[in-house]
Amino acid sequence: MNNKVSSNWILMSLAISAFAIGSTEFISVGIMPLLTNTFNVSLATGGLTVSIYATGIMFGAPILTLLTNRWNRKKLLVGIMISFVVGNLIATLAPTFGILLAGRVITALSHGIFMAIASLIAADVVAPNKRASAIAIMFTGLTVATVTGVPLGTFIGQILGWKASFLFLVILGLVGLITNFILVPNDLPLPRPTSVKGIWKILKQPQLLLILIITALGYGATFPVYTYLTTILNKQMQWSQAAIVVILVFYGLAVAVGNTLGGRFANTNPLSALLKMFIGLGVALLLMEFTMNMHYLGLLAVLVMGLFAFMNVPGLQLYIVQLAEKFTPNEISLASALNISAFNVGITFGSSLGGQAVSAGQLVNTPWIGIGMILASVILTAVLMKLGNKNIVSSDDLKLQSDCQTK
Repeated sequence: MNNKVSSNWILMSLAISAFAIGSTEFISVGIMPLLTNTFNVSLATGGLTVSIYATGIMFGAPILTLLTNRWNRKKLLVGIMISFVVGNLIATLAPTFGILLAGRVITALSHGIFMAIASLIAADVVAPNKRASAIAIMFTGLTVATVTGVPLGTFIGQILGWKASFLFLVILGLVGLITNFILVPNDLPLPRPTSVKGIWKILKQPQLLLILIITALGYGATFPVYTYLTTILNKQMQWSQAAIVVILVFYGLAVAVGNTLGGRFANTNPLSALLKMFIGLGVALLLMEFTMNMHYLGLLAVLVMGLFAFMNVPGLQLYIVQLAEKFTPNEISLASALNISAFNVGITFGSSLGGQAVSAGQLVNTPWIGIGMILASVILTAVLMKLGNKNIVSSDDLKLQSDCQTK
């Protein structure tokens, strides 16, 4: 019973910190018009606040995981949240768009390393057959941030200015720092030692390389549209700024439901579940394309997209951990970090392609970019499935490995 209570407390503390981080990652989506007006930059340039952030996570997650691999987990988490607060403080006080981006990069580096180690901690503190659900609970912080953090930050920005939105993130970061300090135990197990060579060991395994590419394409497929969602709702679907705040709340609720369902679906056979989730997201993006200029049907399409947007996250994160346990058991933490990078390769790729479409006056056709990415991820997932069931680690295998490591 004590172990269960302890696991729940740890997962809650990770979810609280993930809430602060999740609010930060997508806050610029909600206040994009405010930023572009203040700094007199184009919509495509404003999109850098999303793509540059994702790039910081992409490079920061594996590099910082290597550098901090043998650090005490609690001290590392506390340090991460301190740098997270500093990055958002720089953004709050930024006099120029360049300094704002610098603050975003510092925050992004904190984000990358946090998500890499937090998913591993979440998977380690529960039974093997509950790993996807545990990861989903940790990621619930991100989804709840989409429900409340991003809309609230957007509302604050509309009333008090965009600087207040980033100050709101500073406060959230301080709350995350305090909960980590109080709730996370001091004696969390350290991962096995790893090195830069571990990256090559992971990438030369075809199955691991495939799932990293699938993560980037399948998760990133939403972002050609999502990066410019506020503008789409306002300019294309004719919703008011006040209504958009409410819509973002309901979008976030759809994301939260999808994330929870995704964790449950992926617990037993993640790869099969992922294939179905990708197909669902593809249908949602197709619906977005054909209702782009419609008021109520467009809103319905946005909510359906939200349902599928994060549904694949727990399964993608669980599956790479399972493959790493089988093929590169000494590089599990690094594999997790590389997958966090892959998520953000997808964000950078998707939002950048979306930005190019917007620059060419093709905002209404951004869903087609996501559909193309989803088609590629579906094909690659089918290829990975054809490699056979031998590449899927069963729950019994994981329990046996866990028992052996304990002994």
